[in-house]
Amino acid sequence: MEKVAEYRQLIKQVLTEYDHLSRQSPDTHSETCLVFDEIHDHYLWLTVDWQGSKRLKYTHVHIRIKNEKIYIEEDFTEEGIATELIRLGVTSNDIVLAFQPPDVRKFTDFAPA
Repeated sequence: MEKVAEYRQLIKQVLTEYDHLSRQSPDTHSETCLVFDEIHDHYLWLTVDWQGSKRLKYTHVHIRIKNEKIYIEEDFTEEGIATELIRLGVTSNDIVLAFQPPDVRKFTDFAPA
């Protein structure tokens, strides 16, 4: 359980840093949202906006913790959330690139599941 608590903290730290950096851009008029659900272990970084009368929503990152591993469900960052987590000490064996099909994951440097 200690590992899961540490992973929760690291995920929140990384997503908060990304959100903070995005808010520094003078070109950004969109609103970003951080969603941290520690009960179900889902963590999201979103953007919501309007373009005229059309509602726009973007999920930049969706991460969940399952079976004591970090599942990166969606990642539209430049360097990749996995890279950031590894820099903070998470081993690649505890990261699943869940946006990849299960049969492709075995060819990555990360956990297949």
